[in-house]
Amino acid sequence: MSITADKLVNVYIKMRDKRAQIKAAFEEEDGKIKEQMDLVESSLLEVCKATGADSIKTAHGTAIKSVQTRYWTGDWAAMHKFIRDNDALDLVERRISQLNMKNFLRENPDLMPTGLNVDNKYTVTVRRS
Repeated sequence: MSITADKLVNVYIKMRDKRAQIKAAFEEEDGKIKEQMDLVESSLLEVCKATGADSIKTAHGTAIKSVQTRYWTGDWAAMHKFIRDNDALDLVERRISQLNMKNFLRENPDLMPTGLNVDNKYTVTVRRS
């Protein structure tokens, strides 16, 4: 006896709803813990500042102060020009924009970059009725 498509869709939607419920509960609890950890981290940074220490060794572990730096741009046209002018392609991450590549290949069917890998697979999307 086979299972009907209606039953499969019903089960799929129930499972998806359960995952969403579990994820929402996790994210709420995780957010609370992250806020508490941020407070503890701030306190540890204050201890480092007050003592002039770069690390604090305790019986439970070691807290190490470090500098975290992020870079971003608000002007992508200028950044693209800078990268081209300085032959600095290594300044960007090595990943292909999926949507842009799809559009490029659709618009340029005779052009295929050497070394480009393509993986197509069928998927099913389930919507509520």
